[in-house]
Amino acid sequence: MDKEYQIDNTDRKILSLLMENATMPYTDVAKLVNVSGGTVHVRMKKMEEMGIIKGTQLTIDYSKLGYDITAFLGVYLERSSFYDEALSGLNDIDEVVDVNYTTGNYSMFVKLICKDTQHLRQVLHDKIQKVVGIQRTETFISLEQSIVRNIKF
Repeated sequence: MDKEYQIDNTDRKILSLLMENATMPYTDVAKLVNVSGGTVHVRMKKMEEMGIIKGTQLTIDYSKLGYDITAFLGVYLERSSFYDEALSGLNDIDEVVDVNYTTGNYSMFVKLICKDTQHLRQVLHDKIQKVVGIQRTETFISLEQSIVRNIKF
């Protein structure tokens, strides 16, 4: 891949369309951007190689699968040097879906998905609190997720 490749307005249009609908066929994207399907394919491949595109994913409505609680945890580490160990421990917990290393009051901010409050309590007590390096946590239960989107450019 050309290390000097820079994205342009065509790449941005392609990305914008696919961020709205990742299942849109490249031929349809090509028609809307006024390029060939092959051009879309080549540009997508280059953006993957550059690390701009890191894959695709499904958006799941977990409540329809019986997971009704989304919670966020502010995590206090015993020392910042425990970050890697704590991250490894959190990675082993299936209910943990997102971890951020943060500034401010918390060392880490964690998102988890649970079936109900009893399940959340069990995850907190039996899993999270046993992770090496975690001193304590603060739990925030989400009442509603109102906005989910990519940035527009």
